[in-house]
Amino acid sequence: MLSYQHIYHAGNLADVHKHSLLAWMLDYMTRKEKPLTYMETHAGRALYDLSDTAALKTGEAVQGIGRARGWFGKNHPYTRVLDAVAQDHGPNSYPGSPLIAAKLLRETDNIHLADLHPGEFSALDLAMSPYNVKCHHSDGFDMAFALTPPTPRRGIMLIDPSFEIKTDYVDIPRHIGKLAKAWNVGVIALWYPILTSKLHQPMLSALMGAHPDALRHEVGFAPARPGHGMVGSGIFVINPPFGLKEEAAKLAGKFKSLPR
Repeated sequence: MLSYQHIYHAGNLADVHKHSLLAWMLDYMTRKEKPLTYMETHAGRALYDLSDTAALKTGEAVQGIGRARGWFGKNHPYTRVLDAVAQDHGPNSYPGSPLIAAKLLRETDNIHLADLHPGEFSALDLAMSPYNVKCHHSDGFDMAFALTPPTPRRGIMLIDPSFEIKTDYVDIPRHIGKLAKAWNVGVIALWYPILTSKLHQPMLSALMGAHPDALRHEVGFAPARPGHGMVGSGIFVINPPFGLKEEAAKLAGKFKSLPR
């Protein structure tokens, strides 16, 4: 249950998909002066060293951000964060979603991050110590239910589990249903893998049935290595910000240019 460590996969193509759209959403939502809340249920360690042995072992970062770095203009919020983190921590550093949020949000915004893995939480707490955030060493959904609806009510929640717990595929639609009901104005974004096993499909059917107006966006790519079961990345967004659909469509064009 607590074995997953994202360092093996940091900066892969799924991260590029998820993080570039998250950065765009946060940038869009901060164009208004009103403060917002950012919550993340499965935060990870927030800052990754892509020269780490674990990252090099899989080679996923080379196939991911190593190829996609030039897809985004210099003024894209994802690029701005990548540049800022490289300046702060060196050229081999890569920001997880908590650090992306911390770099793009303001002092007036609230950030709540949860991770249950002891080692990941310790690294998260250290990486986020320079920022005005609250880190929770707890189950992410427990945090989400405790804080929903948050103050301020305007905001976004990222749900990004490892899906190593197979019951996640059954539990997540139920959890999201409760959260969306309690926080009807919140942007609730779920990342999920596209699997050759099709294990994700019943979950998506349940989510689409319950939230027909949500944005579902998926991109495909070659498996990271022979026999690897993930062949794409998906994001499901309740109350998507205006323009996200078009931004996602532009990104999909970049993914289509990859060799398959």
